[in-house]
Amino acid sequence: MNALTKEDQAAITPSGALALLRSGNERFVEKRQAQRDLLEQVKATTTGQYPFATILGCIDSRVSAELVFDQGVGDIFSVRVAGNIVNDDLLGSMEFACKLAGTKLILVLGHTSCGAVKGACDDARMGNLTTLLSKIKPAVQAVTAPENPEERTSQNLTFVDQVAETNVRLTMQNIRKLSPVLRMMEEDGEILISGAMYDIASGKVRFL
Repeated sequence: MNALTKEDQAAITPSGALALLRSGNERFVEKRQAQRDLLEQVKATTTGQYPFATILGCIDSRVSAELVFDQGVGDIFSVRVAGNIVNDDLLGSMEFACKLAGTKLILVLGHTSCGAVKGACDDARMGNLTTLLSKIKPAVQAVTAPENPEERTSQNLTFVDQVAETNVRLTMQNIRKLSPVLRMMEEDGEILISGAMYDIASGKVRFL
């Protein structure tokens, strides 16, 4: 499989970009990854890159977007931060990726058993982590069940995963709210802003 060219990128639609990620995850789960010469892709992308998607994911070592979507060198922009939240710097990075570099999709990728989400559920506090986790707190508050405080902790993995999915949806809303550039691109049909959850036990991605 060759590295993407400018012509390849231009031919991919936003919905087509999402389909490429779906099929890539299917290959990953079924252990039939595409055959690539990564060093050849390194050489091919020396003078330019034409990724088709931007993935905002968590820093979790088990959730490498290139691996779980079976992508090669130059295929995707991978934006990673604990809890897949957004701030000005990350929004600027995604604006660059879409408006200037031509990607057709922003995918917010959460995952099961997320440590950052667990920290937010437990109201963990430590240095700069406190500020980061505060951005996940709205997702904790938005999940109303269970009501018993003893069940609204990191020990309740069902609750944790519900918060993680809610956090993905809120992050998508925040991208549209805080970046007029990206919101207008989506309204004009130039890009798609979507979300998904990765299961760390099965390797499967569930698209929202």
